[in-house]
Amino acid sequence: MRRDVQVACRRLGMSEAETVRLATVVGEVGRDLLGARGLTGRLVLVAGERPQITAVFGWYDEHRPNSGALQAAHRLLHTCRWEKDPFPRVILGQQLPETAQPVRELAAGVREELVGLGSVSMGEELRSQNHDLLAALQQARAHQEELQRLNQELEETNQGVMALYAELSSELETTNSGVVALYAELEEKTRELSLLNEAKTRFWANVSHELRSPVNAVIGLTRLLLAPDADPLTDEQRQQIQMIAASGSTMLALVEELLDVAKAESGRLEPELVPTDLRMLLHQLRGTLRGTTRPGVALVIPDDDHPRPLVTDEVMLTRILRNVLSNSLKFTEHGEVALSVDYADRVGRPWCTFTVSDTGIGIPAEEQARVFEEFYQVRGPHQKARSGTGLGLPYARRLTELLGGRMTLDSTPGEGTRVAIEIPVGSRPAGPSPAEGAEGRADGEGGAGGDGAGEAPQRLDRLVIVDDDPVFLTTVRPVLARLAREVTEVGDSAEAVATIRLRRPDAVLLDLSMPPPDGYQLLARLAQDPELSQLPVIVLTANDRSDLDRSRLAHAQAVLGKTHLSAARLADVLSPVLGGRHASGRGPADR
Repeated sequence: MRRDVQVACRRLGMSEAETVRLATVVGEVGRDLLGARGLTGRLVLVAGERPQITAVFGWYDEHRPNSGALQAAHRLLHTCRWEKDPFPRVILGQQLPETAQPVRELAAGVREELVGLGSVSMGEELRSQNHDLLAALQQARAHQEELQRLNQELEETNQGVMALYAELSSELETTNSGVVALYAELEEKTRELSLLNEAKTRFWANVSHELRSPVNAVIGLTRLLLAPDADPLTDEQRQQIQMIAASGSTMLALVEELLDVAKAESGRLEPELVPTDLRMLLHQLRGTLRGTTRPGVALVIPDDDHPRPLVTDEVMLTRILRNVLSNSLKFTEHGEVALSVDYADRVGRPWCTFTVSDTGIGIPAEEQARVFEEFYQVRGPHQKARSGTGLGLPYARRLTELLGGRMTLDSTPGEGTRVAIEIPVGSRPAGPSPAEGAEGRADGEGGAGGDGAGEAPQRLDRLVIVDDDPVFLTTVRPVLARLAREVTEVGDSAEAVATIRLRRPDAVLLDLSMPPPDGYQLLARLAQDPELSQLPVIVLTANDRSDLDRSRLAHAQAVLGKTHLSAARLADVLSPVLGGRHASGRGPADR
């Protein structure tokens, strides 16, 4: 077997070292297995990416090859396997040199040469082994000389490395001192940035209430002046008040956009997916933007006579479309600004595409990516008499991404611009809890629901409102008068609980932002009072909903934004109270 392996390996062009390794291992393993019942030995050429020549020993009794021989085989050969099933066998193999000749042809050549060999005498075997041993010794000596040479080179290299290490250690120590100082400086800067971020958060929280509240008051007072039952106005006065109302609404929208941009940056702006009446939303957009069109410019917004069910954040979608349409109207001097709506199913999910096309001045190709940068505006004579913050398109794109969609822009200077808004409009999410379901968005944007000036179906007997803002109380009095026969206003929060206990109203409206005790504290006191704990409490706030401490609002029946507060909205929230009074003939005051 050893002789046949040597002949076959040399015929296959294997190196002498690999031939000696395989022949030696085959000889040792075969010698261990001599005497095993049914012992056979075969040479096999195995095809594959790299063909191998393998020696396979098989037998039928309990013989086992020497473990030392197998360990040596593992180190010296490409393949060494000992298998127990279906019968004991050892497989020893070595890869062949690369060749284009098919394995079948190689096997035929080896087989032909082996068949022509005669028997092996002991003398020939010893001479062969001596030859292999001498070759191995010569190779080992060559390796030893090479190792000595490499060791000498390594020693010389090591001396150089040690010198370099000493030099680098000195430099590293110097650098490390600088890194420590830099790290201390970075830590100080990080602390300063953290403080600045906290200050910015406090600033936005203050802006949310301190700036939005007076703007809401301006809008509310102009509505009172323009109401049908208000004192008559001259045409000039009515026009001036309408201009004040429009400017107030614009300012409120800008404040809301700035706040939403800050919230989106901090990850606190989340979409609220609800069924949306697209037809009403488009109708509101048409009415809101019609007054901003230039003479000679047509605003085309479809009626959407065949709408599909659409579930999305109604407020975000309204703001996206309003900002994109307003931007197109601002830079279109003649022609039209058109909105189209298309539906499509993608991977089993419904999507809606809103496309705004205009015949305006267009945007140069090199500026089209930058128009989505916050506060950036394309410079040029077209900016004259066209004020803006540069937030419209960036804000709209950010809201689109929050809804899971995307916004793309295509424009040609002198011909117009096309903006496509693609958003998913999937099925309605799981229903919210009763308290969440009644919660109004603190930004107050009614979306398709509108202001809702309709008369409430019933009126409460008594209603108490706790709020220290006299301007808001002035604007909300007509709304409350349509809801209750008797309305008690409490401007000092310290007197609120005593007044509520005295008046025993059907419901309480409670502002959150007041001098101590604030709305949170009053709500906790009402919840803990056995006589007042069942009293319905509606929280009113000008703050953003993301700034509210929801854990302290569990006792509130609903949370409503002050902007656009309407009798219809309040009546809807108070409908359980109105229904209970109608059924039992008595309200909370009677209990």
